[in-house]
Amino acid sequence: MKAGSTPPFAPAGNVLIVGGGLVGASLAIALDAAGCRVTLVEAAAPRTDAQPSYDERNLALARATVNGLDAIGVWPLAAAQATPIRHIHVSRAGEFGSARLDAAKHGVDALGWTLPARELGAALLRRLDTCKQLIRLAPASLIGLTKFEDGWRAEVKTPKGTQHVDAALLVGADGTESFVRAQLGIEADVHDYQQTLFVCTVTPERDPANRAWERFADEGPIAMLPLAERRCGLVLTVDADTADDVVALNDADFIALAQRRFGWRLGRLGRPGKRHPYAIRRVAARSLIAPRAVLVGNAAQTVHPIGAQGFNLGLRDALTLSELITAADDPGEQDLLERYAARRAPDREGTMAMSHDLVRFACMPQPWLAPFRSLALLAYDRVPPLQQALARRGMGFRGTPPRAVLERVP
Repeated sequence: MKAGSTPPFAPAGNVLIVGGGLVGASLAIALDAAGCRVTLVEAAAPRTDAQPSYDERNLALARATVNGLDAIGVWPLAAAQATPIRHIHVSRAGEFGSARLDAAKHGVDALGWTLPARELGAALLRRLDTCKQLIRLAPASLIGLTKFEDGWRAEVKTPKGTQHVDAALLVGADGTESFVRAQLGIEADVHDYQQTLFVCTVTPERDPANRAWERFADEGPIAMLPLAERRCGLVLTVDADTADDVVALNDADFIALAQRRFGWRLGRLGRPGKRHPYAIRRVAARSLIAPRAVLVGNAAQTVHPIGAQGFNLGLRDALTLSELITAADDPGEQDLLERYAARRAPDREGTMAMSHDLVRFACMPQPWLAPFRSLALLAYDRVPPLQQALARRGMGFRGTPPRAVLERVP
């Protein structure tokens, strides 16, 4: 990062978003809808098959997330491919406790929805195409930053050569290995869980009937998410030192492993799709803001996938930031950025702590923990205030949510 004197440009009002993944694209759409001048730098060409964040994962979208996507005009483009989650079952292998959530019991038609990441990516790309004044640079990469008193000058490499983009606010939405975060000099705390996540689709013998399962074990959690056509999205966690062996398994042996870990609640599992491994790390930026700069999504925090909180948390980052920017004259003013960090702190810290502590407590192999885990699950299942708190947080209503997520899905 270089420093300079006041440049010969007027960046007031301009926002530069680096990273065109799920969170960055959502922020760009929200700001464009509010009439803000935005430039979006995307690493890949604007095609679903080229965008690395639009991969084979099946996303569990919290109710608040769907409300937010609906508010920015994305959900109508994706809803037909989504599957409602009306029941959630949480348990621990070999232990007697379990917690169950039912949408009807909490007065909603669904606790959340399952949607393939590629389908959400396609919906975001279609919505980006309708933006009125958004400037999209893709494929493009940020290669340098110069800080001035009233903004930033970014050096962006494109197929047509290097361009300079001036902005009053720089937004890093460029993922876990954020180049923007590094250039801002913001350090991050990293915790390697020594686990690898495998995702794929499977077809169970029994209809999942809009049920989602989260099951814990010594080796890590396993989740089953309902999809269209009676399929399920399988999320299987294994110890990192066994990941290569799991990669090498044929389909029959992989299904046998998943069956052993998940059990027989859905009958026999079959027809596994292509498997994708992901190393699991927790990465938390020590600050969300710098002078005229802010981090959102995985650039700000990458959490353990337990509970499927990653994109849900990142979208709340984006919509909170958009809400504050659209009410301000200067999107990069220090007071705005400090208010953003303060508003996000309870949700961010609570969600990170929940995912980190849950995987440690629920997956520790110590036998003496078993009765405490079972009693905790039974309490969440049987004690109404605890269950209500669990359901509300699971639906994404934590801290001070952005207004966009409070509207009900039609």
